[in-house]
Amino acid sequence: MIRGLYTAASGMMTQQRRHDTVTNNITNINTPGFKSVTGAVRSFPEMMLSLQGGDQGAGRTIGRLNTGVFAEESRMLFSQGDLMQTNQAGDFALLADLGVQGVVFDASGKGRDAQGNIVYKPEAFFTVREGNELRFTRDGHFRLNARHELTTADGALVLNRNQAPIVLPANVSIDDIKLDGTGRMYDARTNAAIPGADLLISRIDNPNQLIRTGNGRFRLDAAGGGQAAAVAWTAGDQQQIQVQQGYLERSNVDPTQSMTDMMTAFRAYEANQKVVQFFDKTLEKTVNEVGRV
Repeated sequence: MIRGLYTAASGMMTQQRRHDTVTNNITNINTPGFKSVTGAVRSFPEMMLSLQGGDQGAGRTIGRLNTGVFAEESRMLFSQGDLMQTNQAGDFALLADLGVQGVVFDASGKGRDAQGNIVYKPEAFFTVREGNELRFTRDGHFRLNARHELTTADGALVLNRNQAPIVLPANVSIDDIKLDGTGRMYDARTNAAIPGADLLISRIDNPNQLIRTGNGRFRLDAAGGGQAAAVAWTAGDQQQIQVQQGYLERSNVDPTQSMTDMMTAFRAYEANQKVVQFFDKTLEKTVNEVGRV
């Protein structure tokens, strides 16, 4: 009986976490560049039940008993979001479809190479500096600060291919920028290239090493070897990465699927709750009534 109570309780905790994950996805449905999160659920190890044989010799196996589930991990889905046209000169969106030769990736971005090793679909990000740390983002809503540095909405510095802040000349406003598909900036009035104004697009070979830091940004997990995973724009990526000016990437949250998942989690939570209430009443009767006999 107690085992069943713990199984139902673990189910409630798992569905609560699933509900929280989906709710966070829905909350950020209008956040540019937001990447949705999905949870992986695993079951606890099953137990073998045996019937004691008593005087009849050895017992016999009845069957397996599942001991509940738990939320093992949360994974981000880095699929491309739709582009939203803003017609703002300081808004940029990445269109990226990076691959690995000879590898076919599934919907979660996982595949196997010719040797059978698991590999992940690479992803591309804008690169910014937050304090003294590199951060990666798909939110390309940029502006100029008082020093004419290109920054994110909250002040993180947008970096060029030399990993230095992009600084525009004093006579060039954000509306004077013209961008080509590689992320290089020009003065729209003269078509002259602006020195040092080329967006650093970082290729992350294993996006699972990214850790969300807030404000639509990520950092690499240095403990997992993540610092070596960031590779700046290379010539071979130019056919797979395009920068679009006047657009922002929408979140990749599927609202219909998210609402379905939220309702499913809610119903499953309710079902487990009823089981817990049943065990609670049964135990109450056992303690208060059976003990009087």
